[in-house]
Amino acid sequence: MASQKLTDATAKQASAKDKDYKLSDGGGLYLLVKTNGSKCWRYAYRFDGKQKTLALGIYPAVTLKNARDAMAKAKEILSTGTDPGRAKQEQKRKSILINGNQFSVLAVEWWEHQKGTWTEGHASRILGRLEMDVFPYLGNRAITDISPQDVIAVVRRIESRDALDVASRVLQDIRRVCRYAVQTGRLTHNPAIELADILKGRKEEHRPSLPREELPAFLRDLETYDMRGRLITKLAIKLLLLTFVRSGELRGARWEEFNLEEKLWRIPAHRMKMKTEHLVPLSKQAIRVLEQIRPISGQYDLVFPSERERTDCMSDATLLRAIYRLGYDGKTAGKTHCVPHGFRATASSILNEQGFNPDAIERQLAHLERNGVRAAYTHHARYLDDRAKMMQWWADYLDGLRAQGLSINVLSIGFGKQMGS
Repeated sequence: MASQKLTDATAKQASAKDKDYKLSDGGGLYLLVKTNGSKCWRYAYRFDGKQKTLALGIYPAVTLKNARDAMAKAKEILSTGTDPGRAKQEQKRKSILINGNQFSVLAVEWWEHQKGTWTEGHASRILGRLEMDVFPYLGNRAITDISPQDVIAVVRRIESRDALDVASRVLQDIRRVCRYAVQTGRLTHNPAIELADILKGRKEEHRPSLPREELPAFLRDLETYDMRGRLITKLAIKLLLLTFVRSGELRGARWEEFNLEEKLWRIPAHRMKMKTEHLVPLSKQAIRVLEQIRPISGQYDLVFPSERERTDCMSDATLLRAIYRLGYDGKTAGKTHCVPHGFRATASSILNEQGFNPDAIERQLAHLERNGVRAAYTHHARYLDDRAKMMQWWADYLDGLRAQGLSINVLSIGFGKQMGS
């Protein structure tokens, strides 16, 4: 006599008992009703002479029809001489591998791994770029299936909206995610490794700086020019020249950052572009400028407070206007266009030509080495002794140019070369 088939009504009405029990549908398919009330579809079969059971899902999420279809597929697999239970496990393994190999999954894994080395804002910007510009196109793709052309397509979409800086950063983000995949064994070759040259170029705009031959004239002009009652502005420009820090780092300086006995200016990390504490050795001339400033602003926290609101710092426009009033606005005949930030390039060029240690110069400019090991070493060592001597040489050099008005092209200074050798 043929066994009676299950119905949806029977499956629905089945209730828990003291022991698990089965409701057969025939052909090896049955509904296992457990003591906790859950109902599970099972397919009983024999493979290689052994009795086995294949789980087909939970009722009612998997309907009676769904269970019958799943059993039919399992029988097809069985007919090929393959264990359907083993086939299911292999499919699950592949699914996990594929999903775990998705670009978005690996990118978030890399981001989680790295975010402790970044500031909160920087970490947020990186994840935001990935979510906006990469995940919609590559997120669901297995990282092993991503080609260089796929990466280029992502970059081109960003470039099409003229966001060239974003395109460059996104390419770097993709490259680093893929490098992480290589390092963790999920990828054998980085598809973004050779793509630096595919970025659209933007004409580089250097900030206007004084050519070395005009520096003596500028120093004389600064010394003799009346800043319309704003002596502190003239002194700010002098200190900027002597220290060649960034304009914002100078304007935001606080008196508590200076230790004149140690001849050191310690700029805290939160005020630096690279978010790393920066030490500026102070020359005798820089200390004299600070001593001139103290009677003017020593009662405030800021060394260069705004004229309108003493709790705010002097604006960059104040320094720029002062330089323009000296005639270095790009419009005055015989004088080059110059901006506050440009003094950094002028100092770097001269110090390098005089033979000072390039690492000491870069560290004084607060340019951090990108290589992690090298960065750790240079940050620890800081080249303070070399930099202190270099900064004093620079201050003496400026004094000589101001007093003598000599062209830098004909000066013969061997001291710097000796110091940098």
